[in-house]
Amino acid sequence: ADGSVVTWGDRDSGGDSSRVKDQLKGVQQVHATCHAFAAILADGSVVTWGDRDSGGDSSGVKDQLKGVQQVHANYHAFAAILADGSVVTWGHPDSGGDSSAVQNQLKNVEQIQATDSAFAAILADGSVVTWGDQSQGGDSSAVLGQLKEVVKVHASSYAFAAILAEGSLVTWGVQDSGGDSSAVRDQVRSPQQVQSTESAFAAKLAGQ
Repeated sequence: ADGSVVTWGDRDSGGDSSRVKDQLKGVQQVHATCHAFAAILADGSVVTWGDRDSGGDSSGVKDQLKGVQQVHANYHAFAAILADGSVVTWGHPDSGGDSSAVQNQLKNVEQIQATDSAFAAILADGSVVTWGDQSQGGDSSAVLGQLKEVVKVHASSYAFAAILAEGSLVTWGVQDSGGDSSAVRDQVRSPQQVQSTESAFAAKLAGQ
């Protein structure tokens, strides 16, 4: 009942946590990329282990990881939302571990979603900020003008789908993996539920 963590399996994928065992006390949540783990502690700090290139090494941002409220992961990077609404990222730079290009925009962040190699953050004003692999949703410039009053973002492995307050759908990312919704955009209004496979989306519409 001390909030400790026990690990096993492939040492290189986080199965060996001996290096940080003494720090893993009062753990609230554990999150994972494909080869690393990140634990949020009761004091709002974060402990990481596993493959360095997949987020197992957070030493470069350790001083910033204070007051962590949420941690989100994609395949090779982590993104933490802090109590002040800012975001700290680490892991593989090309997968969103490097958010320096959008850091000044990442304020009042409320939600984060991830494809395999990119992140999308919804801000309190309903706008969206993206970063990471440009082809997998990290570049939302083509739809930026439409991303207003966003209430929810969903992700497949390679594309994002945003639902706006008035019920419409905006998508971006790899086109044939759900990034292009032009054929169904007029049909998808105020979906009650959205699910995704690796390369497709399904939206349940209102009604019986």
